[in-house]
Amino acid sequence: MTVKHLLSLFAVLCVVGCSSAPPEDPHDVKSVSSAEEKLKFKVALLTPGPVSDSGWNALANDGLKNIQSEMGATIDQKESSGTKIADDMRTYAQQGYNVVFGHGFEYNEPAMKVGKDFPNTVFVTSSGGGTAKNVGAFRFDLEEGFYVAGYLAGLMSKTGTIGSVSVQNYPSIVSTLKAYAAGAKAAKPGINVLPPVYFGTEGNIAAAKSATEQVIGAGADFVIHQANAAAQGVFDACKEKKVYAFGSNSNQNSNPSGVVIGSAVISTKTPFLELAEAVKKKGYTGSIGEYAMANDSIDFILNPALQDKVPADIQTKIKDLAADIKAGKVKVPKDKF
Repeated sequence: MTVKHLLSLFAVLCVVGCSSAPPEDPHDVKSVSSAEEKLKFKVALLTPGPVSDSGWNALANDGLKNIQSEMGATIDQKESSGTKIADDMRTYAQQGYNVVFGHGFEYNEPAMKVGKDFPNTVFVTSSGGGTAKNVGAFRFDLEEGFYVAGYLAGLMSKTGTIGSVSVQNYPSIVSTLKAYAAGAKAAKPGINVLPPVYFGTEGNIAAAKSATEQVIGAGADFVIHQANAAAQGVFDACKEKKVYAFGSNSNQNSNPSGVVIGSAVISTKTPFLELAEAVKKKGYTGSIGEYAMANDSIDFILNPALQDKVPADIQTKIKDLAADIKAGKVKVPKDKF
């Protein structure tokens, strides 16, 4: 073969070699990171208000962050309400999120609708009765904590009247306020429990304060709330009128108002983590998981800074009551929804 032929053959081989894409290097940083991203477990959280509220939204965010720390999951959170809920759920599903939490009763119906279109994403809501193969709910029995709060209010009220304030009359909220009333009447059968006052707007501190002033004006010297991000309005009114308030959902005993005598609380860390682990192991089927005092997900915590305001015999009574609820000896009323 002549030198000319060798040069021609070399040129052909060079063209073929150069036009073929090089094999993917398994150690290439870009290809590895891309593969890892596809395998990443992704969890999203939708809340009705800011997670800085030290209450309902904050406790859900605690559960989300626990999933991140325990499982190394990619997480995201955003506020979502009304017609935006379904759109936000759909967006997360399209982005490949494995789990989407909707923190409230109002998220259950949209989850049922969106879940049909995205079978590979699990949608879970905090309360609600709708379930499907990839749609479920938590049932946090916060009624138990509210019942103990009501019992304490019934034993300590000097006016013989107690009340409550809430942002909305969602079934899950109404059920807790009924339990509060039941606890008060168990302690003092003749006590006057005012109807709840609903102020209607998420995060409206001024409206929550006005609603609380209305309750106090009707004679209440103990006020519990389901005000979410507007809880500060409740505490401010109670401080000005020199009455006691109860914290709810999260431990709000340290609120600067100095009027929170105790808090009915939910712990989301274990429920959120257990569900995420089940989804990752492909072992989740839509259901309603119940979490209560019996599994340490609900509690009533007396404020240690105000403990001296609560007579020793009453402290003993509320501790015994909580223990009896946990043991199943006392059944707290709960609505079905």
